[in-house]
Amino acid sequence: MPFPDWTEEHETFRETVRRFTAEEIRPNAERWDAEGDFSSEIFPKAGELGLLGVRFDPKWGGSGLDYWYTVILVEELVKGRDIGAVVGLMVQCEMATSVINAHGSDELRQEWLVPAIRGERIAALGVTEPGGGSDVASLQTSAKVDGDDYIINGSKIFISNGARADFVTLAVRTGGPGPDGVSLVVCPTDSKGFTVGRRLEKVDQHSGDTCELFFDDVRVPRTNLIGEEGRGFRYIMGAFQGERLVLSTMMNAVCRDVIDETLGYIAERKAFGQAVASMQVWRHKMADYLTELEASESLTYRAADQLVSSDPKGEVTVSMSKLYGAELIRRLVLDCAHAHGGYGFMKENYIARCTRGVQNWGIGAGTSEVMREIISKRCMAKPSS
Repeated sequence: MPFPDWTEEHETFRETVRRFTAEEIRPNAERWDAEGDFSSEIFPKAGELGLLGVRFDPKWGGSGLDYWYTVILVEELVKGRDIGAVVGLMVQCEMATSVINAHGSDELRQEWLVPAIRGERIAALGVTEPGGGSDVASLQTSAKVDGDDYIINGSKIFISNGARADFVTLAVRTGGPGPDGVSLVVCPTDSKGFTVGRRLEKVDQHSGDTCELFFDDVRVPRTNLIGEEGRGFRYIMGAFQGERLVLSTMMNAVCRDVIDETLGYIAERKAFGQAVASMQVWRHKMADYLTELEASESLTYRAADQLVSSDPKGEVTVSMSKLYGAELIRRLVLDCAHAHGGYGFMKENYIARCTRGVQNWGIGAGTSEVMREIISKRCMAKPSS
């Protein structure tokens, strides 16, 4: 039996995403990258096709599917060659909304999740702060109880969809130090005291809005609490599994696109009277990368399979897949750009543009160092004293 065992339903969904990508993203990718912004019109268009609630409860407009469909969604969206737009869409349908689907009250789901699935309200996830990213348990943005409200003060940074969001799924400190003091609330961006700071200039993913957010005595109802007070850290850690699967799949899809383009180029490009692909150094290098990419894709599919079956080993496998993918994409993309010679340094060249932010893949959703810590803690026995 092939693995994954794609069904007719999977392939039908893949074709839907493929058409959406070909019509809405790929034709606009270079322009959006140059202009530094993608069109928010893609949210309702994606919502109309059911792409923004793949894993969510049908009661709220979702499709009730599993992580395999998330994998397919990412694999096809990446073919649009605008990672900024892909990140924006995945924040909408996975990173900022999965905790509302899983833990929110029915009232929160009706008010915020339903329009997010339709693409009518845009979501952002507010976790990272100027003083720390991976150390979620130390976040400082506070939410103090005042009657029936929380009053929020603090700031967030590196927030995708930050400039266009209608609401932020916001990590705040409602209690004492450490993970047990962290909660999640929905913060509407039209709240008094909420402001968007700088739109940050990134090395790559230029079309995506990544911003600072500020909260100055922002008042939100206590009913906007997601789940239970003091359990936000656990909710975030649980949601990270889906986010890491998304990033692992995204890295593999970029690598597959880059290496396919490179194989075509070196088969046609001649140097010293022969095709570059006939030179042993490049044939062997490409053979190595094709093998490593196959391994990376298989590891990511294994993680998806475990997450679908709620296998507790899934946390380790998805951390391995993200770690392996982040190490691979950095080497593969740079070597493929090198194979293009001078063209690999030209902005007009897609492969050259892919080199701009390869270091970021090892940062988002937990750094590679954090992935190594997760793997070692779960898989290695503690040394005896």
